[in-house]
Amino acid sequence: MNKKKIINDPVYGFINIPSELIFDLIEHPYFQRLRYIKQLGMTHLVYPGALHTRFHHALGAMHLMSLTIETLCNKGQDITPQEEEAVTIAILLHDIGHGPFSHALEQTIVEGISHEDISSVLMDRLNELFDGRLNMAIDVFNGTYHKKFLHQLVSSQLDMDRMDYLTRDSFFTGVSEGVISFDRIIKMLDVRDDHVVVEEKGIYSIEKFLVARRLMYWQVYLHKTVIAAELMLGKILERSRELSLEGENLFATPALKYFLTNNITINAFVNSNNDLDTFASLDDTDIMSAIKVWATHDDFILSMLCKNLITRNLYHVEISSVPPTVSVINELVANAIEKYGITEDEASYFVFTDSITNKAYKIGDGNIRILMKDGSVQDITTASDNSNLEALAKTVKKYVLCCIKGLL
Repeated sequence: MNKKKIINDPVYGFINIPSELIFDLIEHPYFQRLRYIKQLGMTHLVYPGALHTRFHHALGAMHLMSLTIETLCNKGQDITPQEEEAVTIAILLHDIGHGPFSHALEQTIVEGISHEDISSVLMDRLNELFDGRLNMAIDVFNGTYHKKFLHQLVSSQLDMDRMDYLTRDSFFTGVSEGVISFDRIIKMLDVRDDHVVVEEKGIYSIEKFLVARRLMYWQVYLHKTVIAAELMLGKILERSRELSLEGENLFATPALKYFLTNNITINAFVNSNNDLDTFASLDDTDIMSAIKVWATHDDFILSMLCKNLITRNLYHVEISSVPPTVSVINELVANAIEKYGITEDEASYFVFTDSITNKAYKIGDGNIRILMKDGSVQDITTASDNSNLEALAKTVKKYVLCCIKGLL
């Protein structure tokens, strides 16, 4: 069988699958599942075109990695064919542990374990299935391989993950502020002292990259209506889980029912192939099929939230730089109790607070290094004459007040 396939990607054009092992990994059910997990959760309720998947993103990041390795090799960097395949596999599988609706349900289905942790466990499982051929890829992914710059290409503040999701998400949402010069940035990459660096003449492309990332967070990822939809989705899963643990027999696919009715610890998840395989069969369709059925359930709270999500009648959201006052929250809770005849505990599904943070650049954490013309290496905030970059390194925190519409 010819495994040197070509995929037509709407963002980059033709993408090559570089090796037979990578083809076999893409064909595996763990990876194929990503076709049914939306990259941007509920963002399509704001930007209707945002229906691309984790599958698209993983292939795109793999493509950018191939371009990057080609650039570095052309500049004389010593990267063996085995290392090239390993770093390509590491970026291909970096999001394999995402649950349904990507980040929206990350802490709802399996508490206390991140998608990165699950990705690592799934990679270990795949390594068993592929007779240890992923050993080097796993070392690169975990940052334990001796060439540290390879890990930086997979996970840092200028990695192929970020470069693809900014390019892809701006393409599918139509938000032009997120467009970056990914091709120019890649051409400017090099390695010094085992760190990825950017040649000085690429500094303006990096500035644009950081500004684009900040704008995409406010305009897309942290858009108030996206937050409203994802918080409602989270509250639906929270309520369904609460009812299930109380003994209510809710409709659900076998995989979803397993996680609704069991408290899965990190250790159990890591050590149980059953838990792992059950999680790996979950995708967006499990959640949406359940929500459509739950919309007619006898439980008032669950059915109301499900109906509201299906009809896009989302929470009213207020985002502010100061937290909402206790008196405002108490008034809304009282209104919810009176209007819907619910208890104070149940009112937490109708009125609650949260917070969001946006930090485009973190100094000292896999920071972006600029290779100056004199051979010295400087952090982007020092090398740039753009004073705005220092502001991008500050964490902006905002407070969110959510309530069912009609309570104000």
